[in-house]
Amino acid sequence: MEKLRPRFWETVPLDKMTRPEWEALCDGCGKCCLNKLEYEDTGEVAYTRIACRLLDGDTCQCMDYPNRKMHVPECVVLTPKTLPKIAYWMPSTCAYKLLFQKRKLPEWHPLLTGDPDSTAKAGESVRGITIPETSVDEDDWENYLIEDTP
Repeated sequence: MEKLRPRFWETVPLDKMTRPEWEALCDGCGKCCLNKLEYEDTGEVAYTRIACRLLDGDTCQCMDYPNRKMHVPECVVLTPKTLPKIAYWMPSTCAYKLLFQKRKLPEWHPLLTGDPDSTAKAGESVRGITIPETSVDEDDWENYLIEDTP
């Protein structure tokens, strides 16, 4: 496995990161894998507790990350090129979004704590609160909104 450069997120531009560095930015919160409602009239994005069919709600990990686009064609593959177009609907605590906005990582981020479970311990993940999308009709998603945007 390729070694990550020390504190690379502070010195390396997003588009110059290695693949392992890019992937290490993910804090494992699972918020990006929640289904969202976007209101056309206001542009507001509301998060639901309804998770993508590939999200494991206990680990907040994709159950088939390498092949996710094959199973979920609408899954957004985040890259430095796609980030500017989709940052608006990403969670406010997302490392990709924060670095794109020239802001710092939150103190609980696993890159800072060294603990891969620090996101969940800080209460910043969706662990244990999701409902599989296969169990809720899309017309009923508004009944599952998360009050505080994660």
